[in-house]
Amino acid sequence: MKTAQLHSPTKERLFDAAQALILAKGFAATTVDEICGAAKLTKGSFFHYFESKDELGKTVLERFCAKGKQMLEAVYGNERDPLKRVYRQIETFAKMSQDPNLNKGCLLGCFAQELSDTHPQIRTICCQEFGAWAERFGQELARAKAQYSPKASFDPHELAEYFIAIVEGSMILGKAKRDMKVVAQNLRHFKMYLKSLFKC
Repeated sequence: MKTAQLHSPTKERLFDAAQALILAKGFAATTVDEICGAAKLTKGSFFHYFESKDELGKTVLERFCAKGKQMLEAVYGNERDPLKRVYRQIETFAKMSQDPNLNKGCLLGCFAQELSDTHPQIRTICCQEFGAWAERFGQELARAKAQYSPKASFDPHELAEYFIAIVEGSMILGKAKRDMKVVAQNLRHFKMYLKSLFKC
């Protein structure tokens, strides 16, 4: 990986352009020329920061996931009740799915679907990021279970992976239907299911 400046407006423009194009067209169909054109930069600028499109892909995916973690921490704020934190995460994803600026899809899900069989390094990153997401949400669910429903038989980590499957699967369905309302709809059902588990 090149050792050019870690944070720069030029690099951010490349990231933003690449993310938008990949979500719209897929990674394979997105060219370096298109990324540079969308970012209004030269290919020289691109190769100053990245040795290849694959390197950009890995970096933009890691950036996307890091921003997602920061967003959730901001959503939680000072809330310490684990069940309220769980509900806040669900409600946040439901709201995001209705925002035209945010509901273009999940880059992590897109990469996992498209590249798992052809790009082993990116597949590994996807697996790690999904695992980290499930671990974080599973910890919140475990704390909520201990506080509200200690005798319940569900496994918090399995429930966390179920939540991720609902989010990602609903986005795929929403794209096919050209209507992202299905994301919020399915998350409402998931929240009702959680309430039945926690009985509150």
